[in-house]
Order: sequence, then structure tokens, then C-alpha cells
Amino acid sequence: MTHIDYGYGLWGLALVNAAVFILFAFSFFKPATKRDWRSFGAFSAFIVALFAEMYGFPLTIFVLSGWLQSHFPGVNWWSHDAGHLLEMMFGWRINPHFGLFHIASFVLIGAGFWLIAVGWTALHESQRRHKLATTGIYGLVRHPQYDGFVLVMVGFLLQWPTILTLAMFPVLVVMYLRLARAEEREALAEFGDAYRRYTKTVPPFVPHLARLFGATRDASADQQ
Repeated sequence: MTHIDYGYGLWGLALVNAAVFILFAFSFFKPATKRDWRSFGAFSAFIVALFAEMYGFPLTIFVLSGWLQSHFPGVNWWSHDAGHLLEMMFGWRINPHFGLFHIASFVLIGAGFWLIAVGWTALHESQRRHKLATTGIYGLVRHPQYDGFVLVMVGFLLQWPTILTLAMFPVLVVMYLRLARAEEREALAEFGDAYRRYTKTVPPFVPHLARLFGATRDASADQQ
């Protein structure tokens, strides 16, 4: 493409942004086991695919260009801002960076990284003491770090949806579900009845509203 407003082909920028977010996630997650590296590697692949389209080559825009140009003729779909598809399609085209979807994406991405960081800190401390993690964020959900990865991906999909990342998303969610089940089998083998009681009071991924807002006692108190 040689259009004056063509906003892609910036492979160096794609590489830098992908590296920054992957290293940022690494600093929070700190993978240690093979399972950790598998989950982190899959997330990294998602990030690379995202920024390759965001700054390198807009595969999604190219594939959908005919439909997009016929339904939204007033948009220059080869400009960089047009990659914010949801903002463009719903009419918030003045500056997509201040649109509803873009703002919501930053909230979800921030919340996701926070969950990853807090979850890893609590889990690392419990492993160091050879105890079951049941307090703090682990008093709300059993797998906060996987929740965090999913929130980050949803945030990026709201901000910059692509064919590749949309296809990867359900695959990664299933992968995280399987990893969570494997972790639970290991925890059950190590902690036995204590972990069974924990699973009866704390859900795996979606917290109970009452517990989320502090209306009930901590999960550790339920096991005493």
C-alpha cells in the first residue's frame, strides 16, 4: 500500500510493543513450571498476533475491506485509527482513543494485570510456606491469574479485534481451563480434604457477589 494515510508497515513498532507487553506480563506472572511457561507462551502468541496486525499488516482489514467499504464508505480503512473496528462501526470516529470501547479495554487490561500480579504474589507466598492459598484474592476465586489473562485478552479484543486473535481467544480459554483442572488435581493430591472444603466455598473463576463485596467471611474461616 502506498496511500498517504496508510498506517501500517511499522514492524519495528510492532516488535517493540509486543516485547513491552510480554515483558510486562512476565514481570507479573514469573513463570516457573512447564505449565506456567505453556500458559505464558500461549498468551505471548496472542500478543504477537495482535501487534503484528496493529502496526505491521492489517490482515483483518484486508480480508473485510470490501464489506467495510461498502457499509462504511466514509471511513479511510487503511488509516491506523480505523483498526479500532468497534469504534468505527458504532460511529465514534472523531478519536477512537477516547471512545467507549477503548476506555473499557484499558480498564479490563489493567484489572487483568492486577489479578495476575496479586495472584502470583499470594501463590508464591503460600508455596514458600507449603500452605494452601485461601486468603486475599484466593478467597474470591481459585484461579485469579487465569482470570487475569482472560481479562487482558478481552480488553485487547475490545480495543483492536482481529481475525487471528478472535480465533485464538477460545482456544486459549480452553487451554486455561485445562491447566486449572490439572492444578486442582495436584492440589487435591497434596492437600486432600482441606482443598475439597476450599473448592466448596470458593468458585474457580467467577466470584460470588456477596464475597466479592466483603459480605461474607474469608474462605479460610470456612475451613476451620
